[in-house]
Amino acid sequence: MKQTILVKKILSLFIFIALLMQISACGYILHPERNGQNGGRLDIGIVALDGIGLFFFLVPGIIAFAVDFSTGCIYMPGGAFSANPDNDGVKMVQVNPDELTDRAINNIIVRETGLSAGFDLKRAEVYALNGSEDVPARFAEMKKSGYYIR
Repeated sequence: MKQTILVKKILSLFIFIALLMQISACGYILHPERNGQNGGRLDIGIVALDGIGLFFFLVPGIIAFAVDFSTGCIYMPGGAFSANPDNDGVKMVQVNPDELTDRAINNIIVRETGLSAGFDLKRAEVYALNGSEDVPARFAEMKKSGYYIR
């Protein structure tokens, strides 16, 4: 009798831990800020957690993958820019320098990135480049100094 109760408690604990693991394995819960992304590189951590859920529990694993792909939470931040690793997230926009004002720059950023927030350009840092070949080296310097580039 005591052995049956012990087995039930262990089984209940195992099921509870398994369900808790499955809930936390969903990118929708771990990274809600990624909701709505259209594509990009897959987040290997989320794929692995969803895969573990798929391996141990078929239906919840399929649901986790379906939710993460449909919401976009399985993708790394950066959306379409991260889909092309050759450009390191850089998109060239050609504008007439005479037309550049703070408002025009904000409009270009919103239009090209899809971000809806305005930017305080008084805090922006400007770097002189000799040509487009300087961009990867400058980004490498910025990454080393702690800037987040996406």
